[in-house]
Amino acid sequence: MFAYVGSGPYCYSSCLAMVLGAEAPSLAVIETLTGSPFGCQLIGGVVPLFDPYAWDPDRGLDAAITLLGWSCTRTAGGPPAEALVRLRAACARGPVLVGPVDMGLLHYQPETRGASIQGTGVAAPGVGDDVGGDLGVADHYVVVLEVPDDTVLLHDPHGHPYATLPTDRFAASWEAEKITYTDEPFVMRTDFVRREQVAPAEALGRSLAAAADWAGGREDLPMPAGSLAGGAALERLAAQVDGGLAAEVRVLLEVFAIRVGVRRLVDAATCLAGIGRTEAASIATDQARILGGLQYPLVLGDDRALAAGFRRLAPTYERLHGVLAASLP
Repeated sequence: MFAYVGSGPYCYSSCLAMVLGAEAPSLAVIETLTGSPFGCQLIGGVVPLFDPYAWDPDRGLDAAITLLGWSCTRTAGGPPAEALVRLRAACARGPVLVGPVDMGLLHYQPETRGASIQGTGVAAPGVGDDVGGDLGVADHYVVVLEVPDDTVLLHDPHGHPYATLPTDRFAASWEAEKITYTDEPFVMRTDFVRREQVAPAEALGRSLAAAADWAGGREDLPMPAGSLAGGAALERLAAQVDGGLAAEVRVLLEVFAIRVGVRRLVDAATCLAGIGRTEAASIATDQARILGGLQYPLVLGDDRALAAGFRRLAPTYERLHGVLAASLP
């Protein structure tokens, strides 16, 4: 195993690191604490994502914040004008973690050029950190610094520090109407307070039970009909490749799903090794090597190799679940 350092679509983890400041652990630790590396899913039998069944960034943030010994205030809802008043007041107390937002409506990003603030234009599939049932909608998270007059000033971890956006356009993005994993508009987290001193290694140790649950497939949580987890999801995805992968699914895999999935697995392997869970780390490394090796045949259009890779990856999820579960007290 050799640790990876570089960029990647870790917007919610990057935002949490920004608001925690000097007390934040590494992005690898934050991302692993969210639970995102421990599974894969095929939403509605169609949308492939390399994070666990029924997982989403909102759940992941709550988990990471608690495991690190912090608390915060999460608020949502209301009409746009009231939400902006709430945001402006919160910014007077410190930076605000905002999201999910619809990335396609953040019009300072060149990818959104020509998109309408009415929501008819969307970002390229998978540019954000997760994708709902609509493959054209990318969710995202940002840190808002100030709301002076009719402008929102924010740090966008997708490469845009001190970005600005008119308040009405920001509100249109923040309403998150097309983000399928939430039915709450205007979600924000404020007033972060450390309740307990927790070292990164201790937080990772505490996270193992949840990691085992995610790896086992959380079928107790609501999901669209036909959704699949783990090996079953990959076997179905391989069959879809054999039959001719839908163009929008191919784009999702190419621009987002595989690269973020590999990054998550590498970071999880590094974190697991760091707390002595060497067998689980070895499996996560094997998963990362298999998945990372599929980017080239995917882009090349070598579907025979792509399908074979998914089938090779499929049984590793049950292996990881078994090892994680066996490591619990």
